[in-house]
Amino acid sequence: MKKFNIRKVLDGLTAASSSSSSAAAQPGTPSQNDVVQETLQSEHFQLCKTVRHGFPYQPSSMAFDPVQKILAIGTQTGALRLFGRAGVECYCQHESGAAVIQLQFLINEGALVSALTDDSIHLWNLRQKIPAILHSLKFNRERITYCHLPFQSKWLYIGTERGNIHIVNVESFTLSGYVIMWNKAIELSTKTHPGPVVHISDNPMDEGKLLIGFECGIVVLWDLKSKKADYRYTYDEAIHSVAWHHEGKQFVCSHSDGTLTTWNIRAPAKAAQIITPHGKQPKDGKKPEPCKPILKVEYKTTRAGDPFMVLSGGLSYDTVGRRACLTVMHGKSTAVLEMDYPIVDFLTLCETPYPNDFQEPYAVVVLLEKDLVVIDLGQIGYPIFENPYPLSIHESPVTCVEYFADCPAELIPALYSVGSRQKRQGYSKKEWPVSGGNWGQGTQSYPEIIITGHADGSIKFWDASALMLQVLYKLKTAKVFERARGKEEKPSTDIVDEDPFAIQTLSWCPESRMLCVAGVSAHVIIYRFSKQEITTEVVQLLEVRMQCEFSDVDSPDPGGAQTPTLPASGASPSPQETELPTQQSTGSNSSDGPRDNIPCLQVRSSPLKQSPGYQVELVIQLVWVSGEPPQQITSLAVNSSYGLVVFGNSNGLAVVDYLQKTLLLNMGISELYSPSDPYQGQPRSPRKARQPSGALCDSNDGSNTSEDRCKSPTSARMSRKISSSCEQKPDQDAKENSFTRSRSSSVTSIDRESREAISSFNFCESFSRKTDGQVSPCLLVGTTQGSVIMVALSLPPGADQRLQQQVGIASCGTMVELKGGILTMALLDFTGTLLPPTYESWYDPNASDEEKEKVRRRRPASPPSSQEGQDTQFAVLCSEKQAKVLAMPSQTRLYKHNITETSFVLRADIVQMAGTNCITCFCANGHIMTLSLPSLRPLLDFNYLPLTDMRIARTFCFSNLGQALYLTSPTEFQRITYSQETCDNLQEMLSELFTPVETPEAPNRGFFKGLFGGGAQSLDREDLFGETTAGKASRSLAQHIPGPGGMEGMKGAASGVVGDLARARIALDERGQKLGELDERTAAMMASAESFSKHAHNMMVKYKDKKWYQL
Repeated sequence: MKKFNIRKVLDGLTAASSSSSSAAAQPGTPSQNDVVQETLQSEHFQLCKTVRHGFPYQPSSMAFDPVQKILAIGTQTGALRLFGRAGVECYCQHESGAAVIQLQFLINEGALVSALTDDSIHLWNLRQKIPAILHSLKFNRERITYCHLPFQSKWLYIGTERGNIHIVNVESFTLSGYVIMWNKAIELSTKTHPGPVVHISDNPMDEGKLLIGFECGIVVLWDLKSKKADYRYTYDEAIHSVAWHHEGKQFVCSHSDGTLTTWNIRAPAKAAQIITPHGKQPKDGKKPEPCKPILKVEYKTTRAGDPFMVLSGGLSYDTVGRRACLTVMHGKSTAVLEMDYPIVDFLTLCETPYPNDFQEPYAVVVLLEKDLVVIDLGQIGYPIFENPYPLSIHESPVTCVEYFADCPAELIPALYSVGSRQKRQGYSKKEWPVSGGNWGQGTQSYPEIIITGHADGSIKFWDASALMLQVLYKLKTAKVFERARGKEEKPSTDIVDEDPFAIQTLSWCPESRMLCVAGVSAHVIIYRFSKQEITTEVVQLLEVRMQCEFSDVDSPDPGGAQTPTLPASGASPSPQETELPTQQSTGSNSSDGPRDNIPCLQVRSSPLKQSPGYQVELVIQLVWVSGEPPQQITSLAVNSSYGLVVFGNSNGLAVVDYLQKTLLLNMGISELYSPSDPYQGQPRSPRKARQPSGALCDSNDGSNTSEDRCKSPTSARMSRKISSSCEQKPDQDAKENSFTRSRSSSVTSIDRESREAISSFNFCESFSRKTDGQVSPCLLVGTTQGSVIMVALSLPPGADQRLQQQVGIASCGTMVELKGGILTMALLDFTGTLLPPTYESWYDPNASDEEKEKVRRRRPASPPSSQEGQDTQFAVLCSEKQAKVLAMPSQTRLYKHNITETSFVLRADIVQMAGTNCITCFCANGHIMTLSLPSLRPLLDFNYLPLTDMRIARTFCFSNLGQALYLTSPTEFQRITYSQETCDNLQEMLSELFTPVETPEAPNRGFFKGLFGGGAQSLDREDLFGETTAGKASRSLAQHIPGPGGMEGMKGAASGVVGDLARARIALDERGQKLGELDERTAAMMASAESFSKHAHNMMVKYKDKKWYQL
């Protein structure tokens, strides 16, 4: 006789009460106060950005500080990325979001000037860990086109679209009254407007001479003191860039017709030399054919040899389809270096910051649209440097991300050791030249690993410890499959138009190192980690036939939720271990009939050489069914202790024993709702005797008997045609659930079919039924309609029997229903401690049997048994709308919290935080929330980032200890923290850009140059551009905007001793700067007063003895 359970009645009553707050603990179950002492409070949480990794998205400009050895890159979205030595990175953002036109370092001053397309210039302070804007200047009537800041000068030249040049004092960010007007510069040399200013530079040997390049082809050498043009140089092709020889007697211009013109400054009538580097020289002496524009040229001299001329562009027009090139001309040799992407900008790195000395170039930094390349000029063949930055995230588009913080310590060295063998050869042997800055003093010592899946089927493992990022190991899953050699050979069984190997989702067990990946072509690959190289003669293959049928059978409909559409289980074919030359042996793909029993991809038939690292254990493929392609896999999980892999889609779920290489269960979702006897599951999962090689199922004769041999005994009654006449009408809940993602970050389209799919799994040791008194292996299954189903697993008792006997599987029916698709599930013990899935410790599968036995042991699981009427576990369940906590084994609902009413949760994870656990959620409306466990108290609700594109939804993931990340652009990761402790220590953990370095000594002028005045001529710019001489600039021309200064960097560190010290240090810096300015002003006033006193004394002496009528 069934017992009456008072807890069910109470559960129903609490469900009717307000669900926005946590429900009280039920009588007879562990209460919060009696059992679980929750230690997490709101004070433990604070949200802030930490670091950004990856290649700057859509780069537009670049600058380099040759003394500090810091590289700056600006982007089209107003971002600023600064790079030093490996691990020294910094990200800043202009509020306007306007594209960065140009960047100029105040060399060795710890400051940077940026010019944007919204005609504003900004001064950044780099002497603090989070750079901030000190001053801004917004032009109102002029469009900025070019900027130039001479070395060790405080006066910035700004060229405009109208052809004028304005001068800005970078200390005060005020305009000088000194202006070079375009009509004064060109006078009568041309009758039309010369166009925008495209170049400004001062003569390396004479600071008083300014070279101004106009777009139309006119170059003017301007005398700053006399305020007039000394010389004008005219060429009939537009100018793109200008470069000086260090002696200041010659300069080179690059033009739009692919020519380079060299001019002597005292001979403006005609260019001294005109060359077309990539032009074909006609034999009759005529002008070469025009080429593409040379966008930039740099002219660098060496003390011991020929000068270097580096240029981008200028290729012949007949090189259609040729990739972008950088040309290096050195003496009589010309090297053309092909790039993978279009060139945005390049800089030649030189030994000296002084423009009037031999430059001694040693490298060229080339900024491409999607890469950063540094070329070594000092070695034959111009090899590139090995890039230490994590700029290859986007090598193939990222399709999924998983983040593991506080993983086993030996993992990173193991992955690094196998990954180091994959590195390319042929790099320059010199050290990476961008070597400035210092690492932060991080307190985080735990290992962190990020795994990224990519569109080309590759998987990358990254070391993300201590706010750094470094690639450890790359796995190419596409090697398992045959590749189509041409378009005409493209397999017609593809279910995606492109990227058939793209990674959809992955499951990784850090302790056992088992890796399971699912691809968009409905395939699953299981990998083991080995340190030894092997050659696999035959790739083990298992084909699974998952079939969907709409039927009239109804499933339980609690709480008024939508009745799920009912797919029936498909047929279970026997496993295949193939070295098939043709994969169609078990299926038909003839033109006169529908495709059937054909996988989307063809597994390679030739032997597979597998390097140390991850090696294929088993390939599972879903096959076409009666002309219908297999549905993509929506959820995936692997358990090394049980030796099982489970995956699901909108047709149902399948359980595979990867130790025995057999399919144990292939069940439709409708069947999962009905509890079954554990022994009923066994006939569904037959295991045929393994054959040594060749196809287990050979249907060359085309008879029915051969096809029947490939199916389980239940195939005949389960293989029914899809009935498309039965359509279900979704209700309001289904509409809310129509945007669904699985726990493994695969996001389906908003307009997907409303039928139910598997959305999440969790292997656990729990009570499969309410009456159980002892825990046993179980599988929790979550669906997109909010159902949580318990599946019991029956494992053979010993390790020897595990490989001989079959695993029993039985569905125990629906455990609970939630609103929205299930995202994550977990179990806690009665103290509130997370019960992770059991695992098997890692052993090398290719090691000797003795070594395997030493390591190979099932992790002892000894959870407490349950006495009648007493619950010893909490089941934590989180969906797109709400979270619930149940007592186990009674399945009584203890707590419930509605996370969101108007939006839905995109990602939810149960994570470790401050020695305990909590639920973290990221909603589509941008809110990041945390809930305590088990009582589901809201601890954090921060409106962080509204969902702007599907990329964020697909890649957002939480990890332990307050860490999270997402792909903020196609090329960049943004890491954030929701831990107050990390926010407090962030200043100490971040790297330092500015380090005190002495500026190199100026070049020696030499005795004779000093005697006869042949050296560099200096200029008192203060006297020339200051307010006393030049007057005040028009107030309406530009508006000065004071920046937030040093305090901007302190927003992340809201409190704590470190934050206070950093604020005090920055305040002192600012105070010192102000005191310094005050001292300068006082000195200027004293000098002015002294001058006035002398003048007054002279006047008094002059007129002292004269009578009034003599004046």
